[in-house]
Amino acid sequence: MNTNATIEKMQKMRLNGMKRAYESSFETRNQDTFTNDEFIAWLIESEDTQRNNNRTDRLLKNARFHYQASIEEINYTPDRDLDRNLLTRLSDCSFIDRHENMIITGCTGTGKSFLATALGYQGCIKGYKVLYYNLGKLFNKLTMAKADGTYMKELTKIENHDLLIIDDFGLQAINNEKQLILMDLIEDRNQRKSTIFCSQLPVKNWYDLIEEKTIADAILDRIIHSAIRFELKGESMRKKMKNN
Repeated sequence: MNTNATIEKMQKMRLNGMKRAYESSFETRNQDTFTNDEFIAWLIESEDTQRNNNRTDRLLKNARFHYQASIEEINYTPDRDLDRNLLTRLSDCSFIDRHENMIITGCTGTGKSFLATALGYQGCIKGYKVLYYNLGKLFNKLTMAKADGTYMKELTKIENHDLLIIDDFGLQAINNEKQLILMDLIEDRNQRKSTIFCSQLPVKNWYDLIEEKTIADAILDRIIHSAIRFELKGESMRKKMKNN
């Protein structure tokens, strides 16, 4: 058996996980403890693990998160009034399969973005395509796309993501062209994809954000209906971390 030729063929076929495991087997001599069937199964499992890790890395990179967050790091102190059982159920990401929206509200620093990002990270680990955007930057991107003729292309890219996280919803009035852009975004995803909205404003104040009330009715009916809601309370998490 020509070991070097086998390794070269694995590299040529881009079986990098299998190649790495095969090479390590000569250092650890663990192939001596396997039957032939077990050794082949181990090599295939190594390749599968490598491919899953690569896919997760790509999904995380494409999601454009501002920082890393995980479900395990979420703080459940009593003052936050955060339902641990609900979050545990949501961590399987089946809400994405059901195309359910989520609304996370709370004062500045209460951890809205962290919670949304943690769910987004979990989605990437589960193999879902996730995209994170600050609403102001998303408006700017799509406004520029309208100007250069790529608007529909950009909308399609966003629609193709299983989960869209829109942060800082409500920091600015949604008027003129912005309300039409938001309507296009929501209409494309309605009952087909999931969206998480993070906002400092209580949901009851969202109606006043949107200039044209007919459009406001249409948008909010699609966003709020049957959405999973979290209202985060307590002291600013940033302040707590600084004091600690």
